[in-house]
Amino acid sequence: MAGNNSSEIRVAGTGRILVADVNAPLPDVFSDDPSADWGTGWTDLGYTSTDGVTFSKKDKLDPVETWQSISPARFVYADRDLTLKFSMLQFNEDTLPFFLGGAPADIRRDATKPDVVQFDVPDGPTFDERALGLEFTDGTAVTYRFVIPRGQVTATDDIKLARKAAAMLGVTFTALSPGDGQALATFVMKDAAYTVPAGA
Repeated sequence: MAGNNSSEIRVAGTGRILVADVNAPLPDVFSDDPSADWGTGWTDLGYTSTDGVTFSKKDKLDPVETWQSISPARFVYADRDLTLKFSMLQFNEDTLPFFLGGAPADIRRDATKPDVVQFDVPDGPTFDERALGLEFTDGTAVTYRFVIPRGQVTATDDIKLARKAAAMLGVTFTALSPGDGQALATFVMKDAAYTVPAGA
């Protein structure tokens, strides 16, 4: 219902980011064990910076100009960009290939040097499509989940190596069309603030 209602203000107190194979199912069960809700197909990327996640949706509208008017007669949708931007703080077999392109299987260990691992950065761009999941909570009663079923890292931030700050793997993940008639992304919420019309 419209109007001032402070109980509908959302603060993402804590959250996490997960990746999985393309079209991995979005968990719509909310139990006392969120890890079990997501299932074994999803991998938690671990700690992220205190900046959290920047969610961006940008639509490009092209105007249809006419001879009879200086204002557009209508607009045509030309493009939609849906992105999530965040910085990972952990370096491991899941986060480094996600940042640089590749897969956990690309990290190798030499049998003669059991304490040494190697990851070769690809010479050129690689298509590394994934599903991306975001979950955040606001207290104990509210949980939001957001899943992009198909997307890819399209931009990375510089890695700053310094004595007084943790190194971060900053990425921008962009949604790709999952196919005709399918949602570009989906929210599922445990939130009593929503009133759903009967029959919806």
